[in-house]
Amino acid sequence: MKVRAFTLLLLLLGLPAWGATFKVATIAPEGSFWMQEMRAGAAEIKQRTSGRVVLKLYGGGVQGSDKKVLRKIRIGQLQGGAFTATGLADLYPGLNLYGMPLFFHSPDEVDFIRSKMDPLVRDGLYDAGYVSFGFAEGGFAYLMSNDPIRNIDELRGRKVWVPEGDQASFLAMQKFGLSPTVLPITDVLTGLQTRLLDVVATSPVGALVLQWHTKVKYVTNVPVAYLVGFLALDRNQFDRLSAEDQAIVREVLEKNYRNIDAGAREDDAKALQALRQSGLEFVDVGDAEVKRWRAQLSGLDQQMVKDGSIDEELLKQTIALLEAYRLGDAAATLQSAD
Repeated sequence: MKVRAFTLLLLLLGLPAWGATFKVATIAPEGSFWMQEMRAGAAEIKQRTSGRVVLKLYGGGVQGSDKKVLRKIRIGQLQGGAFTATGLADLYPGLNLYGMPLFFHSPDEVDFIRSKMDPLVRDGLYDAGYVSFGFAEGGFAYLMSNDPIRNIDELRGRKVWVPEGDQASFLAMQKFGLSPTVLPITDVLTGLQTRLLDVVATSPVGALVLQWHTKVKYVTNVPVAYLVGFLALDRNQFDRLSAEDQAIVREVLEKNYRNIDAGAREDDAKALQALRQSGLEFVDVGDAEVKRWRAQLSGLDQQMVKDGSIDEELLKQTIALLEAYRLGDAAATLQSAD
């Protein structure tokens, strides 16, 4: 009788009487570094919580696109997912901060901005109902195609992929006078095979892991957008864990994401070399043309503020930091922002 009363009390308090299973989906295939890290993390969490907390991972996109995964979280079929930044941007527009086309000029700029803005974006995601454990670099995306792309004119008439939910890329295509083809990431390989798509943008690692490199011939040698990914668990489910178990899950998964993020840049450099070795031809673009691209994108950030697809305050802070960094006054800006 006492056992039943205790169990009832736990349920009334919203705490798990026998533990919690988090079913988590990702497009990362089995054998990838992400899956290796996360399976190791899941094993450690299960051991340290004496089986009270279990992470069950579904890899390879078997649960569908980001939007499908999000829908399954809402109805309780899943409790989390590994998302691209655009995957949850409809819920929290701060996630669009890093992915604006041609926003960053170098990896050093990315490192500097992320050192300040990652915690703020993470807090905003929590307020939107999701617990994250850090962000992992996805690398810079490059245009990949079956015909060489050296300028915007050579994109005209092409079927250019824009990820489902990626408002920044969609608006950028409109500013360039192009007609984007919107598809979830899980449909891109088929789109390339059937010529529904002519041009995609992804990181070198993404192209290899998702096998898109087998369906294109050219890489335009300009990094067009910075990509990040993250794990997000439903906050309502996470909050049902005891404080002790929450602390264990945070410790383990934050460690996993530090490991994933730390190795991402080296992996991307190796992947870029692998693309060259696979026979893809890299097409160089002159500095003047890149400046032309940036000029045509002028005002994109303010357009996103106006339509609510980016967090205005985070954008202002980021632009101020970035401008100071480019002027060589990063240390002073960091001090004043603290």
